[in-house]
Parts: sequence; structure tokens; C-alpha cells
Amino acid sequence: MAVAELLQYVVTGLLVGGVYALMSIGLALIFGVMRVVNFAQGDFMMLGMYLTYYLAVAWHTDPLLGAIVVIILTLGLSLIITNVTTMVLSPMPRGIKTAYATRAFALGAVLVNEARAYAFLMALLLAAVVYAFLTRTDLGKALRAAADDPEAAAYQAIDVRRMHALAFAIGIALVAAAGGLLATYHPIEPTVAVNFIVLMFVAVVLGGLGSVPGAFAGGILIGLVQSLTLLVLPFQLQNVGVFIAFLLVLYLRPQGLFGRRLRSV
Repeated sequence: MAVAELLQYVVTGLLVGGVYALMSIGLALIFGVMRVVNFAQGDFMMLGMYLTYYLAVAWHTDPLLGAIVVIILTLGLSLIITNVTTMVLSPMPRGIKTAYATRAFALGAVLVNEARAYAFLMALLLAAVVYAFLTRTDLGKALRAAADDPEAAAYQAIDVRRMHALAFAIGIALVAAAGGLLATYHPIEPTVAVNFIVLMFVAVVLGGLGSVPGAFAGGILIGLVQSLTLLVLPFQLQNVGVFIAFLLVLYLRPQGLFGRRLRSV
């Protein structure tokens, strides 16, 4: 195998993984603070894709500008969003026509698609903003405190319910933004969430449940593994490599890449 070909797959995987990482950060934030497994997360991503489509096409703007009840509710919400979107917008796939979607620039011997490169850079920027918010602002620190120990946070006059609402809002905003970035080079349809929701959950588990840096690393890893799997398997089986990597990481490090090992009481 030529080194240039391998580099091409690595670069492609990194670019795609950046958007996966942004999706996964939103899911990790919601779980980390609320302990909610949000199965509707992929559908909010889909709505972000449609919003981007209508902004780009109709308004001619640039597209770059653990309780079982909760599980049932989010699954139900996912089904409602998917079916309502299908009825209202039709199941016909759509796409945004931009000049950079079909252009590429050379990085040595590697060709880099412009749309994926722009989406990757925006995903990195948004991820950096979220990280700075969580680590450098009082509100971000309150959010982390509510995630680490809700009872102790309440004793410190932190409104835990408000922190839950804030985490959910930020998580949805991030996945919708990731959908908007994805829409610049991926077909848009009501059932697109099915293709990504499992990858988001895998990224969050790989990185360590509730860990925002871990979710980012998990998303990048999934993009790389997906791309490199195409060297030996057809496109339809690209997720086989993802699940093999998932099983290996869980076997070697059950708490995930950035997760903390649970201590027995």
C-alpha cells in the first residue's frame, strides 16, 4: 500500500471524525450532567441539517455560518421527530449545492475536500469554545459541579435543575450545529439520524461516560477507524472496524479512554 493512499484515508478520517466528535460532545454533556440517555439526539442533528438546508437554499445564506422512563421518552421523541419530519418535509433526500462541496486542495500528496475541511475546523472551534466555557467560567464550573455531585452542588446554592436545563440546551445546540456542518457534504433526509446515533453512543462510551474530552477523542477515533476500515472492507461494512475497536477498548479499559475507574464502596 502506498504511503500517500494511507495518508489520504487518515486525513479523511480525521475530517469526518471532527464532526462526529462535536455530535458526541453534546450527548456526553447531557449524560454527564443529567444522567439521561437521550435517544432523540440524532434527530436533533437531523433537524439541524434541515435548518441549514433551508437557510442555504431558501434564504441563500452560507451553511457554514439512566431511568427507563427517560429512555422510553427519548425513544418516543425520536420516533415523533422522525415521523413528523417525514410527513411534513417528505422522505426525499436533499442536498446543499455549494462550490466547495466538490472542490479539494492538495496537502502534499493528499487531496482534502474543502467542505469537510471547513466543517472540521468549525467543529474544532466549537469544541474549544465549549471546553473553555466548562473550565474557565463560573457557570461552566457550576455545571461541572452539578454533574459531579448534585447534592453537594445544591448545598453550594447551585440550582441543579437549572444546570440540567442548561446542559440539555447546550447538548442539543451542539448536535444541531454538527448537523449543520454535516449538511454541507452529506445527503439530508428524515431518517439520517439512524446512521449516526449509534456512532455517537459508541464515541461517548469509548471516551468514558460523561467525559467531554473523552467524547471528542472517541469521535475522532471513530472517524479514523471508519476511514481506515475502507482499506480492507467495502463501504457497507465500514462500521465493522468501529465495533471491533469498541470491543477492544472496553476489554482493555472498561471505563473508556478518559473515564475514571469506579471504586467499590
